[in-house]
Amino acid sequence: PTLRDLLRLPPGEPVDLAAHDPSATPGFIGDKGRAATEAEEMGEEAAELQERLHAARTGGDRSRLLLVLQGMDTSGKGGTVKHVISHLNPAGCRIRGFKAPTEEERSRHYLWRIGQALPMAGEIGVFDRSHYEDVLVPRVRNLVPAEVVERRYTEIRWWEESLVADGLTLVKVFLHISPEKQRERLLKRLDRPDKHWKFTPDDITDRALWPDYQRAYEVALERCSSVAAPWYLVPADRKWYRNWAVGRLLLEHLREMDPRYPEADFDLDDARARLGADA
Repeated sequence: PTLRDLLRLPPGEPVDLAAHDPSATPGFIGDKGRAATEAEEMGEEAAELQERLHAARTGGDRSRLLLVLQGMDTSGKGGTVKHVISHLNPAGCRIRGFKAPTEEERSRHYLWRIGQALPMAGEIGVFDRSHYEDVLVPRVRNLVPAEVVERRYTEIRWWEESLVADGLTLVKVFLHISPEKQRERLLKRLDRPDKHWKFTPDDITDRALWPDYQRAYEVALERCSSVAAPWYLVPADRKWYRNWAVGRLLLEHLREMDPRYPEADFDLDDARARLGADA
């Protein structure tokens, strides 16, 4: 089976995060060194496929890919972004992180700011957090009525399915970390002055709400998963496995897209003859 088969959460089925081991390494046999070697090889192939994807748009192909990364604080969203794009051409990538909405964004539909950041034809987009923040935080902190959150689940599912029907390949990844590993990583941030900028007291507040956030994720993963846009659960306690797995998922989707270089829309022999005459 592919890694997609192993990590995909079955659409429509209940999700129990406690049943998934955050330190597991499904689909991988070997050590950290082998993971790094394979990641390098996968990155090179992904870069070649990205070039083909970028070229295909010049022939009218509207295909594009969006990788969505969600997870609790310290699950490694930012680190995964750096790993994923390390082999790709930045000119063909569109990277966006989503924090609390601005005043202008709050005055519009919550999906408006997400739509502005979607990858264009031929591009690979990566979201560090996403529109799912608009069902997670409001649910946990009771920022909007419950019926509004319920409506958003349906809106998100319909919206994602419409994007996929329009040529977007959507890869949604939940980075699953344990509370013990999160505590360890937060303490490391406090121990290192160069990491203090990553820490805020809100991290401790959110950690106290861990059970509520886990339940909010379970509902979102269940309600917003579909055949067209399923969720993949990646155990994230081991950084090296997390990076390997997300890189593998990206590569498998690019392979399935199988972008092709467009056929020349000019006379090759005439072009060669003209260049020859110019010698």
